[in-house]
Amino acid sequence: MTRLVQLLALTASALLALSAQAQNPRNGGELVFPVPSEPPSYDGHREETFGLIHPIAPFYNTLLRVDPNDPSGTKPAASLAESWTVSKDALTYTFKLRKGVKFHDGSEMTSKDVKASYDKIIFPPPGIGSTRKGQYADVAAVEAPDPYTVSFKLRAPSASFISSMSSPWNFIYKADILAKDMFWYEKNIMGTGPFTFVEHVKGSHMVGKKNANYWDKGKPYLEGFRAIFMRDSAAQVAAIRGERAHIQFRGFSPAERDSIVSTLKDRVTVQESPWDCILMVGINHEKKPFDDKRVRRALTLALDRHQASQSLSKIAIVKAVAGVQVPGTPFATPPQELNKLAGYWTDIEKSRAEARRLLKEAGVPEGFSFTFTNRGIPMPYEPLGVWLIDQWRRVGLNVKQEVIEAAAYFGVIRKGDTQVHMDFQCGYIVEPDLDTYKFLSSDRNPANYGRYKDPVLDALYDKQGRATNPEERKQLIRQFEKRLLDEEAHYLMTLQWHRIIPHSAKVKGWMITPSHYLNNTLDTVWLASD
Repeated sequence: MTRLVQLLALTASALLALSAQAQNPRNGGELVFPVPSEPPSYDGHREETFGLIHPIAPFYNTLLRVDPNDPSGTKPAASLAESWTVSKDALTYTFKLRKGVKFHDGSEMTSKDVKASYDKIIFPPPGIGSTRKGQYADVAAVEAPDPYTVSFKLRAPSASFISSMSSPWNFIYKADILAKDMFWYEKNIMGTGPFTFVEHVKGSHMVGKKNANYWDKGKPYLEGFRAIFMRDSAAQVAAIRGERAHIQFRGFSPAERDSIVSTLKDRVTVQESPWDCILMVGINHEKKPFDDKRVRRALTLALDRHQASQSLSKIAIVKAVAGVQVPGTPFATPPQELNKLAGYWTDIEKSRAEARRLLKEAGVPEGFSFTFTNRGIPMPYEPLGVWLIDQWRRVGLNVKQEVIEAAAYFGVIRKGDTQVHMDFQCGYIVEPDLDTYKFLSSDRNPANYGRYKDPVLDALYDKQGRATNPEERKQLIRQFEKRLLDEEAHYLMTLQWHRIIPHSAKVKGWMITPSHYLNNTLDTVWLASD
């Protein structure tokens, strides 16, 4: 069985690409997929959870997108912008828009709508949330010189700008609606995407139907989709195994994969990929004793990441020991260097002895109690939460776990009432700017739930993003990583995720990438007949 799964995993992407080329896509059918979390709101500019992107992305388009046929998930492609140019000084990016694109209400989409959408993302007015504005700190202005042209003026060159413009979160909203009510899209859906909204029954499902007037003629192939909100992992597996659902876009554990393959055999395709996603321990710097970096360092020194990589990878969707970049990618720190940082030492007894010393020095008594707040999603939050609590107890800390339902989770940690909590960083492209913006000071990035300000870290982030020499950029990223994870221990990394998608062999035109935020527009997906 293991060998079969390995072979399927190695060849799935290639087979899928060949299949799409060899067969004519079939029109019709409803794609059914479970979603383990429900959207906290409908606003892609504010939220950062797959519970939003999986059921909501099919209703929208973005200016650019990541090529849905690129397994690396890094190649930009045209979407609402049909082309773009860059000025010689790399400070002006100009996008030419498609003509004739219609919103679902029948009105035409123009540069006015693109500008209004990006102004909301990059320059949100007071009271309007934008968790990704930190990615666009170098943007000075967004201009719309004519109805089909949009220009972005930068303060400094940015190596990651086109990647950030390919974000699946940057839904294009209607300017007239935003002018009347900036909060409208939190509770309403109306875009230019391949599917139109039918209904959302909270706690049950969301339905979309084919947009008959979609600008990309001939698409979508599906007649519609049905997203079923299903928190329980066993129920999700049963739905795929029982062929009541076609695919779950987030991922399953190794054991769940094997269970599905053993039942469906040749009626299942398995795709696997490294996953640009990691759970992190967020530490509220405004709560004592966690304002003391000695305490934060002790928390990371207590963790035996190397042993966890071996044991947890057998039962959970995690695998590699990681720093701020996906292991093995161009800007990732090699293991021999990473192991020099606090919390990554290979001698765990030495590491935990140092943790106990730091706790004592900081005045933290033996048996000190605190609450660890975790997100109510079984995989991999539950096994990693259990592991963290066990590791901290080994240095004399008494930890109680509080589990918050997934849809309400960010509302809780945004308030700043937690002591220590589970946070996550899931990127849509493996790129240093995008993978490290999470850790900017809270006044630059509202998604920094550690609630700290670190101008040194911010300066390193800015320098690496503007470095044109790859080796210089690597060194700046190493400095950033050391300050973040070792010297200040602002955040604690756990293990890099590993993505496993076993799905019905009927599902064609969909390719796995290192991000579960990509390829959710569903315009290229079709269902083969029995």
